[in-house]
Amino acid sequence: MGRIIAIANQKGGVGKTTTSINLSACIAAKGKKVLVIDIDPQGNTTSGYGIEKNELENTIYELILGDCSIEDCILKEIFPNISILPSNVNLAAAEIELIGVEKKEYILKNEVDWVKDRYDFIIIDCPPSLSLLTVNAMTTADAVLVPIQCEYYALEGLSQLIHTINLVKERLNPSLDIDGVVFTMYDSRTNLSAQVVENVKSHLSQKVYGTLIPRNIRLAEAPSYGKPINMYDAKSAGSESYMSLADEVIRNNS
Repeated sequence: MGRIIAIANQKGGVGKTTTSINLSACIAAKGKKVLVIDIDPQGNTTSGYGIEKNELENTIYELILGDCSIEDCILKEIFPNISILPSNVNLAAAEIELIGVEKKEYILKNEVDWVKDRYDFIIIDCPPSLSLLTVNAMTTADAVLVPIQCEYYALEGLSQLIHTINLVKERLNPSLDIDGVVFTMYDSRTNLSAQVVENVKSHLSQKVYGTLIPRNIRLAEAPSYGKPINMYDAKSAGSESYMSLADEVIRNNS
């Protein structure tokens, strides 16, 4: 049965999509079958895997509205061991169209339940907001992985995110846990990055992953080539870090 991990932080620009793409690809490279669900209307995880997101007939938007089945939407084996449930800008309208729909927080969960046994891991890239889409992801997930950028305001908004996770756990998904926090955009040349890591560790009771994801130009370049980092430049510091994080996540969830 697939272990479902939502990658969430309502702050934008913290490396959420970068983590979704590269963590899922590195887990797949270790022989695990992975489904990546892009529930962000920006669709950056979809395009980061080299998919022309605006030319798709069926996406998560059509799935949420009940216009197609999950089988119709999944793009199978786009890379070895990796399938994708894609997204595009149409998804931005979903929240309005779901007003008044009963049990709308469970729409994604009910669909994913049909296929989760086929995968070892399901990784969900959430939008940078605490919206109905994010709540759907958390209702579906077993755990939430939180990327935090190594910057001065790292802790800002984190308490709100943890509060939302706890609310979802209390009211919608009793089995939801925080899988852990992973630090992104770490710059070993600055004192600030090290201070942020120590500061967050001292304030958080949650698990903090040992792997630090560095600021890395190759990580920034990879999406424009439609490839995850381990396929774009396997020897880069970014690739080695995500491979290390994949090992930790697999151990943490086995």
